[in-house]
Amino acid sequence: MTDTNGNGHREAATDAPLSPENAQVIALTRKDFVSDQEVRWCPGCGDYSILAQTQKTMPDFGVPKENIVFISGIGCSGRLPYYMNAYGFHTIHGRAPTLATGLKAARPELMVWVITGDGDALSIGGNHVLHSMRRNVDIKMVMFNNRIYGLTKGQASPTSEQGKKTKSSPAGTIDYPIQPLSIALAAEASFVARSVDTHTEHLQETLNRAGYHHGSAFVEVLQNCNIFNDGAWREFTEREVRDDRMLVLEHGKPMIFGANRDKGIRLRGLHPEVVTLGENGVTEADLLVHDEEAEDPYLAYMLSRMFWPQFPVPVGVFRRINRPTHDQLLVGQIDDAKTRQGEGDLQKLLLSGETWVVEAGAR
Repeated sequence: MTDTNGNGHREAATDAPLSPENAQVIALTRKDFVSDQEVRWCPGCGDYSILAQTQKTMPDFGVPKENIVFISGIGCSGRLPYYMNAYGFHTIHGRAPTLATGLKAARPELMVWVITGDGDALSIGGNHVLHSMRRNVDIKMVMFNNRIYGLTKGQASPTSEQGKKTKSSPAGTIDYPIQPLSIALAAEASFVARSVDTHTEHLQETLNRAGYHHGSAFVEVLQNCNIFNDGAWREFTEREVRDDRMLVLEHGKPMIFGANRDKGIRLRGLHPEVVTLGENGVTEADLLVHDEEAEDPYLAYMLSRMFWPQFPVPVGVFRRINRPTHDQLLVGQIDDAKTRQGEGDLQKLLLSGETWVVEAGAR
């Protein structure tokens, strides 16, 4: 982290990375993060829940509002910065990660959130997402995934299921859908997670953990668009079926699911399989144990490929590792150059090498 002195120079700060243990005690509540702007999403949109859980989570970090920034791209999700009583920037399509990278380079002490959608992040913004993740830029990227372009009125998006009939694919899309978490893991994001808009407690906990992470955090939120793609995830997220069709990941615990807690995931060769506890001698000892801190992303990647109806859909933190962040490495490189070469003199630099003087009247 750095700070700025009266001369405009950045100085390294000694603060430890943000954590629940060292979070400042600042008397803020959700109301402090609610802006005076009228919230304009379609009635029943899942974005309302994501906004509410974000506002509820912000006071936990003990970060002053003036040190929190929300940066968004284009899409329905792009409106969220207007509704947060903090600094915000509504950028151009797909480029929110690039602005966030620049901001963290210039002001690494700020807490920066990137709000994006499946179209904004994975279509025109795909390249920018990849590089912000591989650089381990210390940003928290929350991607609203409703499997559709909502703001432009219902075209197929990069996550739309194959065969999906939309205004841009009336005969059904022939494209294979992107698995967002697989992309984030392949790009070496140091924190990867998934939650659901209507699972409010789980969503709040997931955002909380992303906020405390020091490095590139990618959170996919399965979100409903009740106008152009109603029920996008209903077959496994509804209260009546979710226990049997979703797998809640818990670090250090066996992968158990089911309304009766009698189903599990074990590894058979290189592939996961669903088993029933008690059948054919299967016990908890046979099940995979979740390890979100594994340095190699093999297990997390396998989980990112599991999806209903072949498997229960995993939610929670898939991966969480510690490594130097982009701004730490950048500041370290600058400090190293100063140690070896001195502070530097801009005037001396401009007059070095081959220079010449243009005199008045010269042709």
